[in-house]
Amino acid sequence: MKDAHSQPAGQTQDLLYDPEVPTLTHAERSRTLLDHCSRGTLSTLTHEEPAYPYGSFITFSLAGDDPTFFVSELAEHTRNLRQNDRASLMVVEDLADDPLANSRATLLGRMVEVKEADAREQARASYLESHPSASRYIDYSDFNFWQLRVESIRYIGGYGRMSWVSADEWQASESDPMRPFAAGIIKHMNEDHGDAMVDYCRVLSRATDTKSATMTAVDRYGFEMSALTGEGPRPIRLAFSGPIGSADEARKEMVALVKRCRAASSSRPDAVSAD
Repeated sequence: MKDAHSQPAGQTQDLLYDPEVPTLTHAERSRTLLDHCSRGTLSTLTHEEPAYPYGSFITFSLAGDDPTFFVSELAEHTRNLRQNDRASLMVVEDLADDPLANSRATLLGRMVEVKEADAREQARASYLESHPSASRYIDYSDFNFWQLRVESIRYIGGYGRMSWVSADEWQASESDPMRPFAAGIIKHMNEDHGDAMVDYCRVLSRATDTKSATMTAVDRYGFEMSALTGEGPRPIRLAFSGPIGSADEARKEMVALVKRCRAASSSRPDAVSAD
């Protein structure tokens, strides 16, 4: 659960918050990304000699730990897989204006055709849940289900946050329940409670000269801000009192933090509410 933020190459500034503050692991971040994305790039090895990496735009669902695909036998990637089952799936979120600030994950493993009847039904249900429009061709005889048995993952969470995730870490991970609420919470805090976030940074971190702050992320363990300080923008992460799973719980935690700020600086006239 503890996964300190890495500093971008060349940056020597000390963190202005506790590096031991709990946060999502890269396995959890990868799982959350895969749970909320349903398209990506499937790379296979061409069946011609010499073999080259071949990238295909593809749709998928996540059935348990396995990305699940419904592909035509006529597709080039299927012909490649018939000769060599090694493959990778790259998935990229599309949230930040800066493309390189977006999270992405590349899953490596071996592709397996789903043949057993019960497994095919599970794959079918999973795929249709993510892609209802596939019901028009889901019973075509020249299409088959394949699954990627993940062996490792390369996760990159924007600038300065990256690592390899093992298969065991992937299988033990859970998706962040706050992902569906995060965008709304971030928008609300940035539009209506900028003063509260300045207080968070000044009182609850070492960014005591914060002039303004914007929320950039929120998850089950806490939230992140970009604080404008005398040294420029600096990342700040604060923890909740415990893991949360709803927008209402997030609101209560934010209010509790405002009260902590007020208690620590009761003489300040500009303390605000995060209600």
